[in-house]
Order: sequence, then C-alpha cells, then structure tokens
Amino acid sequence: MPNQRFLDTVKRWMNKEAPAERVQPATPISQSSPLINNASYSFLEGDFGRQVLEEYNQLVQSEYQNASALQKLSFADDVVKGSNPFALILLNRVLQHHRKWVARPVDLERALDKDAINLRGTYGDSGLVLRSETNPNEYLAKHLASQIKEKGYDVGGDSVMIPLAGLGLIHNSNSPHNLVFQLTDSSEIIYAPQLNKTNHNKKFNKANEHGLPIFEDNGSRTLYSNEDGLCRLYRCRGLGLVAGGDVLANSIDNGRVIVCAGGTSP
Repeated sequence: MPNQRFLDTVKRWMNKEAPAERVQPATPISQSSPLINNASYSFLEGDFGRQVLEEYNQLVQSEYQNASALQKLSFADDVVKGSNPFALILLNRVLQHHRKWVARPVDLERALDKDAINLRGTYGDSGLVLRSETNPNEYLAKHLASQIKEKGYDVGGDSVMIPLAGLGLIHNSNSPHNLVFQLTDSSEIIYAPQLNKTNHNKKFNKANEHGLPIFEDNGSRTLYSNEDGLCRLYRCRGLGLVAGGDVLANSIDNGRVIVCAGGTSP
C-alpha cells in the first residue's frame, strides 16, 4: 500500500494548486533553441503500453528479484498507471529498445510549450534532485553523490538534478529499497540552483533549456522544494513542479508515464 505520507503530500500539493492556477503554456521558444524538435509525446497506453509493461515485469523478476519498489505499475483503462523514479528508470531501459524514452524535465516543457498532451489531473516523475548526503534517503544519496563526485561535480552547494532517462538501476540488498541508482554514459548531471530550498513556493510560467523554472512574480505554476538529501522531481496536477518528494518508492493510480519518440533522443 502507498505510504500515507506520500499520499497526503501528493494530494495536498495537487489540491493546493488546482483552484488557484490557470496554467498557461510556456512562452514559445525560438526555433534555434534545443527545446524545439519534432518529438512526439504520449502516455504509455494501448497495445504498446501493455507490451512494454510485460517486458518491464519480466526484468523485475529476472534481474531485480521482484523488488517491491518496482511493483508499482498497473495496466487499467488502456493505460499504464503509476510512477516512481525506480520504475521509470527501468521503463526507460525497455523503451530504448523501441527507440523511445521516458520524458525528461525538458521534454515535459516541450510538451507544454506545444500543448501536445493534456497532463492535468496526473503526476509523473522525470528526475532526481540531490541537495546533500543526508536524509531523506541518506543511503541512496551517499551512493549517488560518490558517483557524481567521481565525475568532477560538487555536491552540497547548489542542487544537482539528474533526469531519469539516462540513469541505470542496480539491485543492492544493502539499500533500503534493494535498489540503487547508477550513473551511465548517458546520464545528465545538471547544477540546478533553481531547485534550491530557498526557492520553495516561487512562481514560474516557463523553463530554460534544461527544463528548470524561470521565475517570475506573476507565474501561474509553483515550485515546491523544501527537502534536503535525495528527492524525486515530478509534476503535479496543476503543472507545478515538486522537487521535494522524499518518499521515492511510492506510487498512486493517477501517476502517468510520458513517452517521447522521434526528434532527438537523450
């Protein structure tokens, strides 16, 4: 069953935004921007969604010893339901065999800019945010921080954001979730001062080339960023951005996987 703290947090952030926000598409970005390409965006649904979920479940059993954090997705109403960082990293591995990928923060902003998919009423993970090597999720934070440091990046100053697309997943019986995050050659490591705790509750309408908020006083979207340690990065029903989801493994039914295809893959 989902952790009650996670359920309460998602509902609070979703309900907090819904009455007040009239979500505007991000201001169109110039054609020279890397945000513009011919990618398509869709939920993981239909026969393809069912096939991908079957392939995913086979990997959960064969390579990850049925880790409970990965058993959070379901197929109902012709769509894959649920979302957490562990699941989306493994889903991305499956999707890559089909020349597709799970949406990164920048892909979500592209989709909003183009009004390409209706994300209202759903949430979905797109990245991890590392602020320190402490709790929440201290074991995973330390494991990921050591890899980031090996690549020459600082940890403990500005927030570091890592899109889920490009990360790897390894079974580790010492981890609280029996899983750890693994950097790969495809991983993006992005300094993200926009996601620092000092920017909690700031407003924005659009994002930069990494999918990070560009703040403005009259923005219609909200950033929530009030945690330390390692947290999940996900969108809310009102298209706000939560960079403080500390319960990494939990998932609820209005979670959706956004699949990208065509254009420039990560």
